[in-house]
Amino acid sequence: MDQLDKCASSDNAARIHDLDALRGFAMLLGIILHAAIFLIPGNAWPVQDPWANSVPPDRNIYLVLMFGIHGFRMPLFFLLSGYFTAMLWRQRGLRYLLYHRLKRIGLPLALGTVTVIPVTHWAKQGIEFNLATWPIAWILEGFDHLWFLWMLLILAGSFMAAVRLGAEFCHWVWWLLVPLVLLPMFFMDQRSFGADTSTHLLPEPKVLGYYALFFYCGAFLYQRNIAVRRWWVLFLPPTMTVIFLTGLVLLYPDESWRWGPALAWVIVTILQTAYTWLMCFGLLGIFRCLAAKERYWVRYLSDASYWLYLWHLALVLVLQNVLAGMAINVHLKFAIICLVVPGILLVIYELGVRYTWIGTMLNGKRTRMDQGPGQTQPVL
Repeated sequence: MDQLDKCASSDNAARIHDLDALRGFAMLLGIILHAAIFLIPGNAWPVQDPWANSVPPDRNIYLVLMFGIHGFRMPLFFLLSGYFTAMLWRQRGLRYLLYHRLKRIGLPLALGTVTVIPVTHWAKQGIEFNLATWPIAWILEGFDHLWFLWMLLILAGSFMAAVRLGAEFCHWVWWLLVPLVLLPMFFMDQRSFGADTSTHLLPEPKVLGYYALFFYCGAFLYQRNIAVRRWWVLFLPPTMTVIFLTGLVLLYPDESWRWGPALAWVIVTILQTAYTWLMCFGLLGIFRCLAAKERYWVRYLSDASYWLYLWHLALVLVLQNVLAGMAINVHLKFAIICLVVPGILLVIYELGVRYTWIGTMLNGKRTRMDQGPGQTQPVL
């Protein structure tokens, strides 16, 4: 990493294209993750293809794919969100930061609560969905996949409160956030590779604490003007193979593991934490290599990714319900979902979102002639 010995200055307002592209990439990975879930065994997902229970877990490539994405995707989101939050604070001040977060996150969440969430519940429940009783179900079930926005609002509020109390996130002690992730990770679900999800109005403390560590680490990286260098990409191959696959093997230790499941979980916790941080820094490195310069189509997809994040889950569930009963190749089912869902949402985004008040709310004002360099700051 490159590092300066003082806090970052507030006069650099240029758009950081590689981090913006990485944020969009992480959002798009959510479609792949949710497309894969109905092909793995378990009862938590409302739709399950018969193929999921016909293949042993250790031979289910979609289980490996899901854990591989889940192990780093949301921590990366919060890391980038903390970075951009500190950037907005330094460049525009706390008042603008509050306005920006309420407009770009709070307002979409409020509107999504009465649009995206009930439609998603309908996609889950089908004919059993009852609009009259939905508000009660919402109170019990929470924000569904929009929990990220709610938790981000909470963390942004805590950040602003910390700044008002004098915090600057510059001291070297903030490096301790990296190993501290081990603590909440140890108390996560021992059947999953990656952190738990908390969708309720009152998030679980362990989940909120876990993501807060990444969020504030992102703020610290901006404040100290620390940039992940390109050579961090070298960590990706061993991280995605040795660390990740060893963690998966120990996640379900068999009777031959003589030290018992307790020790296995301690080791898995260490491996998961190492996997998450190395994937985050490795992806920061590779996007610095590939996306440091602005490309219109990359910026377009990055803008569109917020819209795709909001609405993809309902479409994914509808397609899964249709495809689960069809006698076609399971890999073709997965490919159809991964292609059709973003395809439909991108068409809607171009024709009815990008140049409307909805697009302005999500990403700032765009015009059809706007194909030059963009200065609008990233949203999340």
